[in-house]
Amino acid sequence: MTFWRVPLDAQEIKVTKGLVTIIEDRCKGCGYCIEYCPKHILQFSERFNRKGYHPPVVTKPEECVNCHFCEIICPEFAIFSVEMTPETTKN
Repeated sequence: MTFWRVPLDAQEIKVTKGLVTIIEDRCKGCGYCIEYCPKHILQFSERFNRKGYHPPVVTKPEECVNCHFCEIICPEFAIFSVEMTPETTKN
C-alpha cells in the first residue's frame, strides 16, 4: 500500500511482531480468526481436532503484527498472540 504522504515520525514507529498460539482442542472451527486477520496469516488446517473441527494454522508467522484481532474475535478463547522481543526473533 502506498500513501500520498509519509508521516514525519515514520522511521521512529516500531511495528511489533507476534507469535500466534492456537489451542486446537478448544477451537470449534468458526473461521472468525481467519476472516478478520489483517495480514491473512491463518488458514484452516487439513487435520481435525478432538471435537471434529478443522482448527486454523499459522501459514506466515513472520508477518504477524501482534494486533490481537484473532484473540478478540475468537468466541472460544482458542487463539492468542504474544509480542516477540528482538531476542526471540533472532532465534
